[in-house]
Amino acid sequence: MAKTAAIGLDRFDEIIEGNYFYIDKTAFIRQWWENGDKVTLITRPRRFGKTLNMSMVEQFFSVNDAGRGALFQDLSIWQEETYRKLQGTYPVISLTFAGVKENSYWKTRKRINQIFVNLYADYRFLLESDVLTEAEKEYFKSVSIDMDEVTAAAALHQLSRYLSHYYGKKVLILLDEYDTPMQEAYLAGFWEELVAFIRSLLNAAFKTNPYMERAIMTGITRVSKESVFSDLNNLEVVTATSRKYEDAFGFTQEEVLHALEAFGLTGQKEAVKQWYDGFKFGDLDCIYNPWSVINFLSQREIAPYWVNTSSNKMVGELIRAGSREMKEDFEVLMQGGIIETVIHEEIVFDELKDCQDAVFSFLLACGYLKIVSVDRSRLLDLFSGEVVYRLALTNGEVRWMCAFLVRRWFSVVNRQYDRFVKAFLEDDVAQMNENINEITNKTFSFFDVGGENQSESD
Repeated sequence: MAKTAAIGLDRFDEIIEGNYFYIDKTAFIRQWWENGDKVTLITRPRRFGKTLNMSMVEQFFSVNDAGRGALFQDLSIWQEETYRKLQGTYPVISLTFAGVKENSYWKTRKRINQIFVNLYADYRFLLESDVLTEAEKEYFKSVSIDMDEVTAAAALHQLSRYLSHYYGKKVLILLDEYDTPMQEAYLAGFWEELVAFIRSLLNAAFKTNPYMERAIMTGITRVSKESVFSDLNNLEVVTATSRKYEDAFGFTQEEVLHALEAFGLTGQKEAVKQWYDGFKFGDLDCIYNPWSVINFLSQREIAPYWVNTSSNKMVGELIRAGSREMKEDFEVLMQGGIIETVIHEEIVFDELKDCQDAVFSFLLACGYLKIVSVDRSRLLDLFSGEVVYRLALTNGEVRWMCAFLVRRWFSVVNRQYDRFVKAFLEDDVAQMNENINEITNKTFSFFDVGGENQSESD
């Protein structure tokens, strides 16, 4: 009998101890450790197993999970004695910014402060030890919801120092969804303020930190080096086009076919492929969306599971406010066609309003577009060396989302039109004038082809 496909579990131990459906990704631990990179940034679309893999890494290495080798004993990492001896031997600092989605800089800062407060609370036993000096204990106690930027920016660095002294060993730092607050800051208009703080935080934690052994960051996008990573010359960046860890996030076709067989659903393999396949990491084609596949195994019906886990607000806003050419390209994509563009894997958020290539690069990073081919014989610019990428919508699920976005845009206008018709039949001229003005405003707001990112009230 197939295991239960549990939905929404992102803690490794909960899945293993609950004997739920799980595809073994522990080879990532060995690959990452043997590569020896100091700081690794891995970008993948949302719901692609980043949080689960970070939990897996934490519970493999953390001293807090020493003696829990049973979690890994039936998985590939446990086949090698070298790694069995590594389990539970490092202090690990693990945190996530996934829930930092505030609409102002100060709310965002307080939310991050609260994450650090909770993190420090897990290590309050350090205050009772003789490892910390009185000054260090004072700093420890100063970590609060209202701490200033300087204190907050140093929080991970200082905690690394304390744990390293306590355990006599350098720490591992795991930061999940590092870019979530920055995407929210872009939408809400406080990008510059937040980036300055995040840059200081990352520099202190990952660059000028002699107490760190290694680190992993995950996110959806690779934010430009000039924005937040200007001081991190020790950063190994693994994007969707990188060969490293190409099968560690998402499900391969072989893994999906085995799962469908175990659940008695092999008759649905073509529909599953059309809806949930289409991703490509490195040189590995046919990567399936893991969130959608697991939901399909649970619900046993094809549905847009992944695209409904987010409001898709930023995607809709970028397309809505784009130029005439962008909307024409979007129409080509929706009709199943292919567009040609250049891709910049470093996302410069300031360019999203004005640069069509930047928008398509962002959509590729988020998983809404896929690379069909790369024409390296055609250089967009002889000096920059930028080549031409041919892109298409990723799969049936993404096409469903795009169609939904367009229907929603038109539905707003249609509701106003219905009110106009009613006013016309009732010979209500004043109401007719009001409705036609609203229809005009909505139409220009949603379908502005001048490229201006105007609000509906402009």
